[in-house]
Amino acid sequence: GYGELGCYGQTKIATPHLDALAARGQRYTRAYTGAPVCAPARCMLLTGRAAGSAQVRDNVELQPEGQKPLAAGTPNLARSLQAAGYATGLYGKWGLGPVGSSGDPNAQGFDQFYGYACQRHAHSHTPEWLWRNQTREPLPPGTYAPDRFRDEALAFLRTRGERPFFVMYATTIPHMAMQVPEDSLAQYAGTFPETPYTGGRGYTPHPTPRAAYAAMITRLDRDVGILLAELERRGELDRTIVMVTSDNGPTHDVGGVDTEFFASSGGLRGRKGSVYEGGLRVPLLVAGPGIAPAVSDRHIAGWDLANALLDLCGVPQLAGEGESFAPTLRGVAQTPRSPIAWDFPGYGGQRAVLMGDWKAIQRGLAKNPNAPWELYNLVTDPAEARDVAAAHPERLAEVRQLADM
Repeated sequence: GYGELGCYGQTKIATPHLDALAARGQRYTRAYTGAPVCAPARCMLLTGRAAGSAQVRDNVELQPEGQKPLAAGTPNLARSLQAAGYATGLYGKWGLGPVGSSGDPNAQGFDQFYGYACQRHAHSHTPEWLWRNQTREPLPPGTYAPDRFRDEALAFLRTRGERPFFVMYATTIPHMAMQVPEDSLAQYAGTFPETPYTGGRGYTPHPTPRAAYAAMITRLDRDVGILLAELERRGELDRTIVMVTSDNGPTHDVGGVDTEFFASSGGLRGRKGSVYEGGLRVPLLVAGPGIAPAVSDRHIAGWDLANALLDLCGVPQLAGEGESFAPTLRGVAQTPRSPIAWDFPGYGGQRAVLMGDWKAIQRGLAKNPNAPWELYNLVTDPAEARDVAAAHPERLAEVRQLADM
């Protein structure tokens, strides 16, 4: 969530490595995911395609395992870097096609894949098996999958040779279920008032859910620190671009999560699955060579990330709606970003348009395609508490016209 890192105002959860990364790089206060749920957000991040043209626009589930696959040959960030001579690895959750399908990570530009192909499988952090490329590998009972992702990413860095590299480190914490090893949980033992979570809705019970949730985020922070330390040990940190973001806002309070207690959305309205700011606005940290330390309020869409990275690496950008913000990263002034529009069929059907200070939202489209529009001024009302559509019909008409383009 936007408010779950110390550098974004979090006071209860320790994130020292990410905070240090923010201090030496750029921290964005108006970065937005491509969609407020997993699969479409990841699709848009990789392909540079916006919500209106992306292949994946919702979590489309397949049985017995997987989600809607990317089409064969889909242009994307990993494939572009692979073609430019980069070693490419994906560690963690995929969710863009079953192993063996057109969306198989190895068929979409990744030399190496280790993790969950299916996001439903990722609801347990102690699974019975994980995929290594096309091989399903059994795990010893109780193996904590995020630790394996970290160790496999470390092994990739150590064995790839002299090739430049691209790692997509898609760890699954702090996603549900509430599971974390005791060495991390001990840091928060007795820290917060607790009500035991007894389970339900398919999630694992936990006696101290607040401590567990904080510990999961701190363990993520620790793992990032370990990866950065390995790059430094190898003399590669100063020539490596590091980007940290999230695929959606914090989850609803299920599975033992308490987003109100942790102010997980940073005071913004909405959670995962919502096109209000709390569902779409995410942390974005970028550090690396030539990136000037700064805090930026430039609007960034999830589908901008691929072209920004390709631009920084001198690799041709992807066709699509993604707008590179590499000049901003280099400290060069850019014109404001063009309006951002979301078309999200999930959670009842929603649309949103962000244009400068103004944001328009339409909800409940599955039942009513002509559902009324809401309008908010995010400068005077960042929490989207006051719908001013009736007071600004001319502004609403302008934003609606963009939504229909």
